[in-house]
Amino acid sequence: MPDLTREETQGLIEEVLEVYPEKAKKIREKHLTVNDHAIDQSKSCIKSNRKSVPGAMTIRGCAYAGSKGVVWGPIKDMIHISHGPVGCGQYSRAGRRNYYVGTTGVNTFGTMNFTSDFQEKDIVFGGDKKLAKLIDEIETLFPLNKGITVQSECPIGLIGDDIEAVSKAKGKEYEKTIVPVRCEGFRGVSQSLGHHIANDAVRDWALDKRDGDNSFETTPYDVAILGDYNIGGDAWASRILLEEMGLRVVAQWSGDGSISEMELTPKVKLNLLHCYRSMNYISRHMEEKYGIPWMEYNFFGPTKIEESLRKIAEFFDDTIKEGAERVIAKYKAEYQAVIDKYRPRLEGKKVMLYVGGLRPRHVIGAYEDLGMEVVGTGYEFAHNDDYDRTIKEMGDATLIYDDVTGYEFEEFVKKVKPDLIGSGIKEKYIFQKMGIPFRQMHSWDYSGPYHGYDGFAIFARDMDMTLNNPCWDKLTPPWKQAAGSEALAAE
Repeated sequence: MPDLTREETQGLIEEVLEVYPEKAKKIREKHLTVNDHAIDQSKSCIKSNRKSVPGAMTIRGCAYAGSKGVVWGPIKDMIHISHGPVGCGQYSRAGRRNYYVGTTGVNTFGTMNFTSDFQEKDIVFGGDKKLAKLIDEIETLFPLNKGITVQSECPIGLIGDDIEAVSKAKGKEYEKTIVPVRCEGFRGVSQSLGHHIANDAVRDWALDKRDGDNSFETTPYDVAILGDYNIGGDAWASRILLEEMGLRVVAQWSGDGSISEMELTPKVKLNLLHCYRSMNYISRHMEEKYGIPWMEYNFFGPTKIEESLRKIAEFFDDTIKEGAERVIAKYKAEYQAVIDKYRPRLEGKKVMLYVGGLRPRHVIGAYEDLGMEVVGTGYEFAHNDDYDRTIKEMGDATLIYDDVTGYEFEEFVKKVKPDLIGSGIKEKYIFQKMGIPFRQMHSWDYSGPYHGYDGFAIFARDMDMTLNNPCWDKLTPPWKQAAGSEALAAE
């Protein structure tokens, strides 16, 4: 399909909005826009971080998901209690593939579900005593844990359980870090507030534990990786490159991360931020309190990897700058072979994205390295500073959609006719049944890693395997069905 003009893209948005009642239409039109490179600040063209329209099929999560599922949950040597009914904890314990090294149930606990299992009587009489008993049981059964977080579910905020008092008392009793996190699901408009709440809990309950402790021997090249959740091993693939260029990775949050690394982060010389949305708050705090600068980086695809390695090296001396060039040169033949193999099979293919966190903009460069074009993108829970970063990455006059509804996304896809969609599990089977190649871009469809040079090879293979799979010839997308019906009617 030829590229849409600005007028055609705007016309598509207006057409999709026509189905809504007037009030809903006025709300939703502020969240859909045509990309414009002439704009510096996205707030002039798109709204974000607003409450979803009641009754519309939204794809967001909640504050509990942002805290438990993203920021705190992957810290492997702590036990994360889902305080409330069993459901939230059960669905969050294995929802993400945060790979880690350790023995589950002995010194690592990320894939286990610890819950206070609220019943009706707990709602009536409160759950403080039950929480205290649960922490006692954890200490008996899992003595090698290095700390505990209490992730509060919706009922906790409604009935007023004093999780702070219980955490303080039990933390003193067991001489461990026990962190109360007020991440009740009803707070805020999406999981984004959960990230912020979790960052604040890190700041208030964990980050300063080693202030004044000079026993840790530092180097001029110490860095921390923030906002990499090790989906399919992403943080490991990234860490290889940083260490090969001469840096020492002291800490990584949160995938394969530990409470000790979290406490040591204020000792580093630079914080490297991969997922801006989930970790920018704590990065800013460390800059203000400890004077640690932070920078965003992007390790998706060789073009962005090269840019990021050189950008990171600028913070250090010639040793690291030379190391960055050495790493880039080392992997050039490897990634060029990947491009030579897959680009001819993927050249010119169009992609539409709708994910959370950083992916709607960070993966654009990786697709472009393979000759593909991202013609539409959007976030589940972005703020406008995310869209500020996105408008320069996207092609001019392409679609941008915020908190897109199920109806809107389907209609955009029918009109734009992408060759590939990258989105989440809630959208996967809808589009596959429509005959459209689809990659689950929250957890890499159980593949990965996608970060780093090693990850790029897997990314390219997966996109080719998905897009060029012969199974799609057996399915007919709606626009082709309509064309076939019209042809039959003409006969």
